[in-house]
Amino acid sequence: MRRFSQKVNNEDSEINLTPMLDVVFIMLIFFIVTTSFVKEAGIEVNRPSAATSQQKTEANILIAIRNSNEIWIDKRMVDVRAVRANIERLKATNSQNSIVIQADKEAKTGTLVKVMDQVRLAGITNISVSTLKN
Repeated sequence: MRRFSQKVNNEDSEINLTPMLDVVFIMLIFFIVTTSFVKEAGIEVNRPSAATSQQKTEANILIAIRNSNEIWIDKRMVDVRAVRANIERLKATNSQNSIVIQADKEAKTGTLVKVMDQVRLAGITNISVSTLKN
């Protein structure tokens, strides 16, 4: 009798890891789904500084304007005439429509105005210009 009872105890002492792995897998899926991914314009610009700048936490679409007036959207250089089409394409994939323009302080304001005009023609009015805090 003793031999039989010892065998049963050894079998019951095993730890079943399957439920723990299920929980870890579900948590992994939850964190992947709830993570918001930050999109980058694709280049670094030397932004101007402003004393009244405010931090904006939500920016779905980033547009960068270099000091040579090159326009970058989604890590690609874009002509000013193609800004509207690119914004309309990105607008279809994003639920919140807000745009941040990162213009270099040496870039022409004419280019900035043209980009803002194309963004408004694409149907987005929530536009911000990125600056450094003074």
